[in-house]
Amino acid sequence: MEYIQFNNGLSLPVLGYGTLHIPPKDTKRCILEALQCGYRLIDTAASYFNEKEIGEAIRESGIPRNEIFIASKVWVQDAGYENTLKAFQTSLDKLQVDYLDLYLIHQPYSDYYGSWRALEELYQAGKIKAIGICNFSKERFVDLYLNSKILPMINQIEIHPFYQQDETIALMKNYDCQIQAWGPLNEGQREIFDNPVLKTISQKHQKSISQVILRWHLQKGIMMIPKTVHQERMEENINIFDFMLDDEDLSEIRKLDIGYSEIIDHQCYTTAKWLNKYKIHD
Repeated sequence: MEYIQFNNGLSLPVLGYGTLHIPPKDTKRCILEALQCGYRLIDTAASYFNEKEIGEAIRESGIPRNEIFIASKVWVQDAGYENTLKAFQTSLDKLQVDYLDLYLIHQPYSDYYGSWRALEELYQAGKIKAIGICNFSKERFVDLYLNSKILPMINQIEIHPFYQQDETIALMKNYDCQIQAWGPLNEGQREIFDNPVLKTISQKHQKSISQVILRWHLQKGIMMIPKTVHQERMEENINIFDFMLDDEDLSEIRKLDIGYSEIIDHQCYTTAKWLNKYKIHD
């Protein structure tokens, strides 16, 4: 495993295990298998409804808590200072831990400034080792950055060969903010695992297409959290540290960028309307 250092000195694994869309009934098995494969960064969120099962799996694994990095997120419904403090404690209780390694604002909507003040306070109290955001566009990130006491340490956004976000990556690096890719395999869409360009590169290196894609992220200095419920793919995804893509490979992958997301547009008003209405509790 390789690690990436945040602006506060904390180092986290460059490759983690994503748990979006893993139902509670499958979560414990998946987490135990992921830990067995060598994953040590587990990404979840209040809106994934699987924090409880993740906590149970981590306890059952027997792996010391300080060897596992746990990340979770506060949902839009719980935006604001007081609500975020309550949501954070709820996540701690479900995970049955006394601190989080990483806590993020899940969406750039509602009172995320109030949420950020809560995250700053929890960070200063030692309840969170690193704080950050998800899905923040360039202008929203810069505005939050310029109006924060503790600067955002990470922005988790959609990045994959079809949506490469080079401008956003350059901006984040300029502000010393790390980037973590959700959906690094494009959630399997646009027939990504049958793409002829990626297939040619995978055959060249005798690696799978998913390994080529994740290696591409790694060489761009981007953290990633691929999700799978199959142990053989967990093993495949983590086995990316023994080869290098060359300049020709990178040039060919660069041509695959379509310049927009086909999964979700966070700068669209209908997205803001939909996510503000989505409730995860009464």
